[in-house]
Amino acid sequence: MSKRIIHTDAAPAAIGPYSQAVRAGDFVFTAGQIGLDPATGQMVVGGVEAQTRQALRNLQAVLEAAGASLSQVVKTTVFLQDMNDFAAMNAVYAEFFAAEPPARSAVQAAALPKGALVEIEAVAYSPRA
Repeated sequence: MSKRIIHTDAAPAAIGPYSQAVRAGDFVFTAGQIGLDPATGQMVVGGVEAQTRQALRNLQAVLEAAGASLSQVVKTTVFLQDMNDFAAMNAVYAEFFAAEPPARSAVQAAALPKGALVEIEAVAYSPRA
Protein backbone atom coordinates (compact mmCIF):
# COMPACT_ATOMS: atom_id res chain seq x y z
CA MET A 1 0.00 0.00 0.00
CA SER A 2 1.35 3.41 -0.91
CA LYS A 3 1.41 6.38 1.43
CA ARG A 4 1.33 9.96 0.16
CA ILE A 5 1.62 13.14 2.23
CA ILE A 6 -1.02 15.75 1.39
CA HIS A 7 -0.44 19.49 1.55
CA THR A 8 -2.43 22.44 0.25
CA ASP A 9 -2.09 26.19 0.68
CA ALA A 10 -5.92 26.36 0.64
CA ALA A 11 -5.90 25.25 4.29
CA PRO A 12 -3.79 26.43 7.22
CA ALA A 13 -0.25 25.08 7.31
CA ALA A 14 0.54 22.47 9.94
CA ILE A 15 1.64 24.12 13.19
CA GLY A 16 3.82 21.21 14.22
CA PRO A 17 5.57 18.10 12.93
CA TYR A 18 2.56 16.57 11.20
CA SER A 19 0.90 16.51 7.79
CA GLN A 20 -2.42 18.08 6.84
CA ALA A 21 -3.43 14.62 5.64
CA VAL A 22 -2.05 11.29 4.52
CA ARG A 23 -3.46 9.19 1.71
CA ALA A 24 -2.89 5.49 2.38
CA GLY A 25 -4.30 3.37 -0.42
CA ASP A 26 -7.98 4.21 -0.81
CA PHE A 27 -8.19 6.08 2.50
CA VAL A 28 -7.44 9.68 3.40
CA PHE A 29 -6.70 10.49 7.05
CA THR A 30 -6.77 14.18 7.92
CA ALA A 31 -5.21 16.06 10.77
CA GLY A 32 -7.62 18.06 12.88
CA GLN A 33 -8.71 21.36 11.37
CA ILE A 34 -9.56 24.42 13.42
CA GLY A 35 -11.14 27.72 12.45
CA LEU A 36 -8.00 29.38 11.14
CA ASP A 37 -8.35 31.47 8.01
CA PRO A 38 -5.61 30.15 5.69
CA ALA A 39 -5.18 33.58 4.10
CA THR A 40 -4.46 35.41 7.37
CA GLY A 41 -3.40 32.65 9.75
CA GLN A 42 -5.83 34.10 12.28
CA MET A 43 -8.81 32.49 14.01
CA VAL A 44 -12.11 33.58 12.45
CA VAL A 45 -14.41 35.64 14.62
CA GLY A 46 -18.01 34.74 15.36
CA GLY A 47 -17.83 32.02 17.98
CA VAL A 48 -18.19 28.29 17.58
CA GLU A 49 -20.46 28.58 14.52
CA ALA A 50 -17.91 30.58 12.52
CA GLN A 51 -15.05 28.38 13.69
CA THR A 52 -16.94 25.20 12.78
CA ARG A 53 -17.73 26.55 9.32
CA GLN A 54 -14.08 27.51 8.73
CA ALA A 55 -12.77 24.21 10.13
CA LEU A 56 -15.03 22.32 7.71
CA ARG A 57 -13.96 24.53 4.79
CA ASN A 58 -10.34 23.79 5.71
CA LEU A 59 -11.14 20.09 5.94
CA GLN A 60 -12.81 20.24 2.52
CA ALA A 61 -9.71 21.90 1.00
CA VAL A 62 -7.41 19.23 2.44
CA LEU A 63 -9.64 16.43 1.17
CA GLU A 64 -9.80 17.99 -2.29
CA ALA A 65 -5.99 18.20 -2.36
CA ALA A 66 -5.99 14.46 -1.68
CA GLY A 67 -8.43 13.79 -4.52
CA ALA A 68 -11.35 13.22 -2.15
CA SER A 69 -14.44 15.11 -1.04
CA LEU A 70 -16.68 15.59 1.98
CA SER A 71 -19.17 13.16 0.41
CA GLN A 72 -16.56 10.40 0.80
CA VAL A 73 -15.97 10.99 4.52
CA VAL A 74 -16.82 7.87 6.51
CA LYS A 75 -15.84 9.06 10.02
CA THR A 76 -15.24 12.35 11.78
CA THR A 77 -14.14 13.24 15.26
CA VAL A 78 -15.20 16.60 16.67
CA PHE A 79 -13.35 18.08 19.62
CA LEU A 80 -15.15 20.86 21.47
CA GLN A 81 -13.69 23.14 24.09
CA ASP A 82 -17.15 23.23 25.71
CA MET A 83 -19.79 20.53 25.17
CA ASN A 84 -22.42 23.25 25.68
CA ASP A 85 -21.48 24.35 22.14
CA PHE A 86 -22.61 21.01 20.71
CA ALA A 87 -25.96 22.22 19.31
CA ALA A 88 -24.41 25.27 17.62
CA MET A 89 -21.59 23.16 16.12
CA ASN A 90 -24.07 20.49 15.05
CA ALA A 91 -26.24 22.99 13.15
CA VAL A 92 -23.29 24.14 11.04
CA TYR A 93 -21.96 20.58 10.67
CA ALA A 94 -25.35 19.55 9.22
CA GLU A 95 -24.91 22.14 6.44
CA PHE A 96 -21.81 20.28 5.23
CA PHE A 97 -23.08 16.72 5.81
CA ALA A 98 -26.79 17.00 4.96
CA ALA A 99 -27.24 13.66 3.18
CA GLU A 100 -25.79 10.37 4.38
CA PRO A 101 -23.61 11.89 7.13
CA PRO A 102 -20.52 10.00 8.26
CA ALA A 103 -20.15 8.24 11.58
CA ARG A 104 -19.04 10.75 14.22
CA SER A 105 -17.69 11.05 17.71
CA ALA A 106 -17.79 14.31 19.65
CA VAL A 107 -15.76 14.89 22.78
CA GLN A 108 -14.95 17.79 25.04
CA ALA A 109 -11.26 18.68 25.24
CA ALA A 110 -9.63 20.66 28.03
CA ALA A 111 -7.87 22.86 25.47
CA LEU A 112 -7.44 23.02 21.69
CA PRO A 113 -4.63 24.51 19.57
CA LYS A 114 -4.56 28.30 19.27
CA GLY A 115 -7.46 28.58 21.73
CA ALA A 116 -9.89 27.10 19.19
CA LEU A 117 -13.44 26.31 20.25
CA VAL A 118 -13.71 23.34 17.85
CA GLU A 119 -11.41 20.99 15.95
CA ILE A 120 -12.55 18.40 13.39
CA GLU A 121 -10.66 15.48 11.81
CA ALA A 122 -11.88 13.01 9.23
CA VAL A 123 -11.29 9.71 7.48
CA ALA A 124 -12.46 9.43 3.87
CA TYR A 125 -12.78 6.39 1.64
CA SER A 126 -11.72 7.54 -1.80
CA PRO A 127 -10.85 4.75 -4.25
CA ARG A 128 -8.37 5.83 -6.87
CA ALA A 129 -9.66 5.85 -10.41
